[in-house]
Amino acid sequence: MPAIEDFDHFVFIVGAPRSGTTTMARMLQAHPQIAFPFVKEPHFFSQHDLRGPDDVELRRVVTRDYLGHFFIGLREGQNVGADGSVSYLYAPEQLEPILRLWPNSRFIVGVRDPLDLLRSLHKRLLYTGDENLRRFEDAWGAIPDRTKGKRVPWSAIDPRWLRYDEAARYATYIERLFTAVGRERCLVVVFDDLVADPAGQFAKILEFAGLRDIPLPEVENERDSKGVRHIWLQQILKRPPRILLPYLAGAEYRRRFKQATKGPTELRKPSRSSLRKRILRWNRAPDDKSPIAWSTQLEVKAHFQEEIDRLGSLIGRDLSHWLRPEA
Repeated sequence: MPAIEDFDHFVFIVGAPRSGTTTMARMLQAHPQIAFPFVKEPHFFSQHDLRGPDDVELRRVVTRDYLGHFFIGLREGQNVGADGSVSYLYAPEQLEPILRLWPNSRFIVGVRDPLDLLRSLHKRLLYTGDENLRRFEDAWGAIPDRTKGKRVPWSAIDPRWLRYDEAARYATYIERLFTAVGRERCLVVVFDDLVADPAGQFAKILEFAGLRDIPLPEVENERDSKGVRHIWLQQILKRPPRILLPYLAGAEYRRRFKQATKGPTELRKPSRSSLRKRILRWNRAPDDKSPIAWSTQLEVKAHFQEEIDRLGSLIGRDLSHWLRPEA
């Protein structure tokens, strides 16, 4: 089992979702010093508030439930941990215990035009089975009910992911992140820059993260999710109820839940896994590229305008071209 001392520090890609976080994670995965968990997004520190335990208990819990569960099989030279959980941006105060364990840790935030982010995020949540409203306009309109715990899909891992009105509140959450972990430990990466100059942004990330320089690895750009034919089928296969995990879930999703590994081994034969993948492929549908309804675009623009203005001031960038409604 890995120990706290095995890692000099951690690099956390904390969000925002659909803002180049997967691309940045794939870049870092190629670095020989970096150890990633078996899933890009463990969401451990957002799902567990560890500010209360003393240092002894904190070390015990993180060693057993975080390192011991997600970081098995370290290779020689991997002395820097990485975690790409985008939920961390929205619970920044819960990252404070990390600095008690690894004071030199670094936190990277990706930001993107909110209209592009929300459309991409909605498609992704449909694909992962966390969302059940096919039209973004309907999902945006459902926010008041979902804020009260109503109309939340049974398959959603965390209802907070459906709060599209929170996803692009960049200034608010980045300010809280600066307060929680220190501005000097944070780097904001603009999605436009990552697309235009990936090599330059990668070099900047390596320097910020305290990693030795390596050439830019070949990685696929983050892509929008495909559409799905039947939402209920996607939910069953991607987010099955806990009792059905050994029967229907993919290997990585099962490993998130320790008890899932105790299910009947014969139900996880390659033939069953292959059948599940074939059904998922069949359930894919062409991507709907139609623009968000004009009225909803205007609502989104009004909702996030002040946040984007403040973000521009925070990072010294003119972001006035964001939130420009599409024709």
